Amino acid sequence: MGNAVLAQCEQHFRQAALLCSVDNNSQSAPRSRGGARQRRLTRRGRGLRVRGRRSVAHFPPRRGRWRPAGRKEGGRRSALGSAAASAATPGAAAAQGRGSGCRRHRRRRRRRRRRRGEVWEQPGSRGPGMAAGLPPDALGRRVACGTDYGTVRYVGSVSRTAGIWLGVEWDDPQRGKHDGSYEGTQYFKCRHQKGGSFIRPNKANFGVGFLTAVKDRYGLNDKQDVQCGTGNTVVFGTKTVEFVGMDSVAEQQRQLNKLVDISVRECAVSHAGQEEEISRTCANMRHINLSKNLISSWETVVAIASQVQNLETLNVSENKMRFPSTSTFTSSAFSNLKILALNQTEITWTEVLLCAQGWPVLEELYLSSNNITVLERPDNVLQTLKLLDLSDNQLLDGNQLHLIAQLPRLEQLILRNTGISSIHFPDAGFGCKTKMFPSLKRLAINDNKISQWSCINELDKLPSLRALQCNNNPFTDTEKNPETLKQLIIAKISQLEVLNNCEILPAERRGAELDYRKIFGKDWLEAGGHWNPEENKPSEEFLAAHPRYPTLCLKYGAPEEGELKRQQPLTLKNQLLTLTIKCPEKPEQKPVEKKLPESMTIQKVKGLLYRLFKIPGSDLKLSYKSSKLEGKEVELDNDLKPLQFYSIESGDCVLVRW
Repeated sequence: MGNAVLAQCEQHFRQAALLCSVDNNSQSAPRSRGGARQRRLTRRGRGLRVRGRRSVAHFPPRRGRWRPAGRKEGGRRSALGSAAASAATPGAAAAQGRGSGCRRHRRRRRRRRRRRGEVWEQPGSRGPGMAAGLPPDALGRRVACGTDYGTVRYVGSVSRTAGIWLGVEWDDPQRGKHDGSYEGTQYFKCRHQKGGSFIRPNKANFGVGFLTAVKDRYGLNDKQDVQCGTGNTVVFGTKTVEFVGMDSVAEQQRQLNKLVDISVRECAVSHAGQEEEISRTCANMRHINLSKNLISSWETVVAIASQVQNLETLNVSENKMRFPSTSTFTSSAFSNLKILALNQTEITWTEVLLCAQGWPVLEELYLSSNNITVLERPDNVLQTLKLLDLSDNQLLDGNQLHLIAQLPRLEQLILRNTGISSIHFPDAGFGCKTKMFPSLKRLAINDNKISQWSCINELDKLPSLRALQCNNNPFTDTEKNPETLKQLIIAKISQLEVLNNCEILPAERRGAELDYRKIFGKDWLEAGGHWNPEENKPSEEFLAAHPRYPTLCLKYGAPEEGELKRQQPLTLKNQLLTLTIKCPEKPEQKPVEKKLPESMTIQKVKGLLYRLFKIPGSDLKLSYKSSKLEGKEVELDNDLKPLQFYSIESGDCVLVRW
């Protein structure tokens, strides 16, 4: 279009030059002022504005017109005046858009027109019917406006305005202006008081097809092919970075029929496109990332997945879509699907069970940040599930977990920030294993409201539990020393191997269980415990608080009266150990008595001994003897562990060798 206009202007310019040459032949005189005017007009036709001898580019006149609010397209002239009626002609519209006078005067005229109720109307918003480019199923569709996402809740006219408007409920409530009402009329409803607003259809992006987004992302469109030569450099601040080998990578990605993993996150995908188009173009796809797009319904996901024969991984998170409400909607599109992510999709557990009929081999299901508050028993569905993520869903209580406790293959359960305050398995007593969650190996209950240590005791009933995450719960505030807290959890759960992503070594477990046995020994005696097995009858209250204590007594023996100790306040005085330091291979060296904090590491103890004996710390080998361990010498072989890790007590003797 632009080349044609330039060619037409050049033709007019040549005709004007020919006329000037005829006039010059009859009158041999310099060029007249009329010729200069003709040249200025010709350059204006090319889109140039003349300023003296220089020509600068300017934008063409705005397309549109002013119309009074009470006047319809093709109707009679409004009573507001003849100014709007004169805008019906293209010339008048151009004059209104780029009228004469300075910019300040034009702004004043626009303000006066708006005060009179007139509206500037774009060509796409004219007429009483639908705006140009507005899809017929716009109501309920997902749209994007810049970086903001929303759902269309209303399509139609708004009082005292012209043209079609879209009432949008935004995902971010701060983006909106009202609750769907305007001048006393409720056009649509929003969940937030200021979560909605009206926009013109030409401001809304209704998305593109899946294959179009793939071509845009992997550089197959014409615009990206032209820019391929400059796509290898990126500017960070004032420095330009060149990516070496990007041409070969881009060339491989352009071969869509060979791509296995495709990501079109934030590419405005809203529909599947033409039928069978995806299967012909991307035949080898197995992993698809469709997160944060404009997908409005689960049927769209099914339409895309049905064209991918070997789909194994699908991520449709951050798409607020509609899900089927009845079991009549089934599909074989997910017959090979193993991993599915539905985070932030506003799905409920009932809808999950309805859709799960089409997931026969699903192994991992991610459902964080949804509307799941109540669970139901999954009958004949999700039987192959190994991982379930319910984090950031506010469950009513911990008893909801009993409804999913019979999933036979569930190995990992993520319950982060679900609001649960208790965990209880009523089918098993003290020291017994529950039949619930028979295969559960990894459990995450961090960021919840668990305040009782009895919930940690209940976790010992899980027969297969190996890893636990329990940070940021109120019960952790009962112990200010993090090492003591860790030892208590280790001692209470017998089969635990990983705690808060840290591996539990055998020596660490042994030390934790011995220390636990000593700390609560007096409580055990007061509750009816005894060294004689025939007289050992602790109360049920003690067994409820310490269900593993009898097992620890069988493993390490009942604690002797001399080694029993009660928990004391965390003061420096209570944490000091009185130790005797000897050098068995240097008899001439006199024993030294020192008071050391129990939290002091072996490495720092070696530094102290270096200052005492003038021996390099790397050559020192430490061990200790205790009166309770006659004939045994325990080696202090880990420099990073504190003294309390080895259960050293006041009166013990530390042996130094080099």
